[in-house]
Amino acid sequence: MAWLAIIIIKVVVAFGALLLIAAYMSWMERRVFALVQVRYGPNRVGPAGLLQPIADGIKLMFKETVVPSQADKFVFFIAPALTLIPALAAFAVVPFGDAVTLFGHKIDLVVADVNVGILYIFALSGIGIYGVVLGAWASNSKYPLMGGLRASAQLISYELSLGMSLLGVVMISGSLSLKDIIAGQVDYPFIFLQPLGFILFVVCMLAETNRTPFDLPEAESELTGGFHTEYSSMNFAVYFLAEYCNMITLSAVAATFFLGGWRGPFLPPVLWFLIKIIAFMFFFMWLRASSPRLRYDQLMAFGWKVLLPLAILNVVVTAVFIYLMDS
Repeated sequence: MAWLAIIIIKVVVAFGALLLIAAYMSWMERRVFALVQVRYGPNRVGPAGLLQPIADGIKLMFKETVVPSQADKFVFFIAPALTLIPALAAFAVVPFGDAVTLFGHKIDLVVADVNVGILYIFALSGIGIYGVVLGAWASNSKYPLMGGLRASAQLISYELSLGMSLLGVVMISGSLSLKDIIAGQVDYPFIFLQPLGFILFVVCMLAETNRTPFDLPEAESELTGGFHTEYSSMNFAVYFLAEYCNMITLSAVAATFFLGGWRGPFLPPVLWFLIKIIAFMFFFMWLRASSPRLRYDQLMAFGWKVLLPLAILNVVVTAVFIYLMDS
């Protein structure tokens, strides 16, 4: 039964840490906004405002949940969970450190070592969009419905380029397992072999998480709030918690595929992994604080006419490179 206890502990620690980090991303985002825009961020609740996420959570729990009279109530309530659960589950296959030995047991610092880990992540990210689309449809309101349609078209368009941007690393490492991909970066990270793939992945990562300049599904200037317009209280909070969890998971994937994952000198592996994730998160927030959003026609044209051809070119060039190296 020791193996079962180890699995339970890993699940509790990994997902508990993920939720805690996601909650404090809202604090970090407001502090980054304040820094970029030369104003104050949260600084009243706790030292440097560090207790602000807890205060926000308590406030949202006690707010009234308002449901539109003509909404499909069952779908309306389960839609946020359909977004959050895949976002949490996707992190299960990401290694966040080297194996450690505790009480005579060797413990791999990954919740589940799946040999097709990246396919598992893409499968769950494809499920997550249903929460957005169903929540928008169940609201029975035109602005959420428009935001849901935008989200579905956007994610379908950019997931193609997102997946293809990682194919170069998969071809070089010869594996779909995230542990094997990290093991292949002992000498140098794959960003040096796949610079174009890295750039493409980072851009598509912004679109996949509905972040600026690709936040068209929730464009407040056009759609009031987009797919979550009719949501309030904790249902509203769950959507944004899922967004932060998706950002963390995709940042972890980017660090794993291109920056060596948890590998790094001097510092503990888990700390290195956390530093890389926070660096990506800072980039997300800095971009949102300083960039305008695209028009929807520009968004779709950029995905299909620029990113997808470049992703295909990167795969072809990588294939030719591997063939020449093996010849």
